[in-house]
Amino acid sequence: MVIVGGGYCGLSAAAELARRGVQAVVLDAGPLGIGASTRSTGGITGGQKILLAGPTKNVTAEQLAGMLRDTIASFAYVTDLIETERLDADFERCGRFLAAYSPGHYERLLRLGALLRKHTGVSVQDVSRERLGEVIRTDFYRGGILVEDYGSLHPAKYHRALRGLARKRGAALFSHTAVSAITPSGTGFTVGTARGEIAARKVIIATNGYGTGTLPFFRRRLIPVASYHIATEPLPRERMAALLPGGRMVSDSQRNLIAMRPSPDGTRIIFGARPAAVDPPERHAAVLIHRIMCQVWPDMRGTRVSHCWRGRVAMTFDRKPHLGEVDGLFYAVGCNASGVAMMSYLGREVARRALGVQERPSAFETSHFPDRFWYDGRPWFVPWITEWYNLRDAIDRRFG
Repeated sequence: MVIVGGGYCGLSAAAELARRGVQAVVLDAGPLGIGASTRSTGGITGGQKILLAGPTKNVTAEQLAGMLRDTIASFAYVTDLIETERLDADFERCGRFLAAYSPGHYERLLRLGALLRKHTGVSVQDVSRERLGEVIRTDFYRGGILVEDYGSLHPAKYHRALRGLARKRGAALFSHTAVSAITPSGTGFTVGTARGEIAARKVIIATNGYGTGTLPFFRRRLIPVASYHIATEPLPRERMAALLPGGRMVSDSQRNLIAMRPSPDGTRIIFGARPAAVDPPERHAAVLIHRIMCQVWPDMRGTRVSHCWRGRVAMTFDRKPHLGEVDGLFYAVGCNASGVAMMSYLGREVARRALGVQERPSAFETSHFPDRFWYDGRPWFVPWITEWYNLRDAIDRRFG
């Protein structure tokens, strides 16, 4: 079976197929792990993104329960996999703080915390503005909620560990093997690549924000969006402890959210943001993100930035991931900027779906995967939406 895409999803699918004795071949257009899988903040969460991002407005109570069930399962899958297989990924149950950008956002986060307690059973603390310094030393936010059960990992080390697991189980992984065409052939497919053709009984698409140009169905449904991060120069441990007491993951409630964490070795601040409406080169992005970081921590103005990088995440029009089958191709795509746990889990699930051995259907396997007639895969509208989100965030900040 051929898997197109060598990120968390593709590697998890390969590891599951190989575990079940199926020959799995992973193809990636560039170096394995060069995409968003190794370039994220590295947070492992279980349910708040589904509730916070808003894709629950037009779903039934049964559908919502199913989505939350799968988000909880995704967190359990990754943490159990890391612990059972002893994956070297710098995994830590550090907790995640969701910070309120305005008083109105704080009230919304309190409601979110109540929903998380009810539907997922996680431990959630309400943190008022007066107690904010217990989690993050800043006056920039208006309080928030602390989900104590969530965790973090080193995204590149986790990807390397998944590669090792897939190979150990017998999967074959090929970098620099861009897929140019997938055509039906007999009882399977012929996969054309930059290095030749492969005959495959079944094919799994796990590309997310990369490489959908030859696949019109996905090109019209996946919106690639650049996500940027910076790393500061090494900081004294006492300063790190002052900035982020407890060393927790932090993300805020803005529509164009920002996220921050200690580096896995505890020596730097990793800070993620979308710095401009039109994607700038990394050198310029580093300056812009540093300015955003200094809004949160004004005393960081003299702190240097040592690294800046970006990766592409895949957004969908309904802000949900999707798993399914189309024209004989199986797929798990659309991480919506929350892919460490979910795409790892959906990789396993799409492999089981392809083999017909799922324990139960995924809540993200639906008959409707929305597109737009005016969208052809070129995300021309993303800068406009970015500016619109910035405007709405500014209004919320000023008027509550």
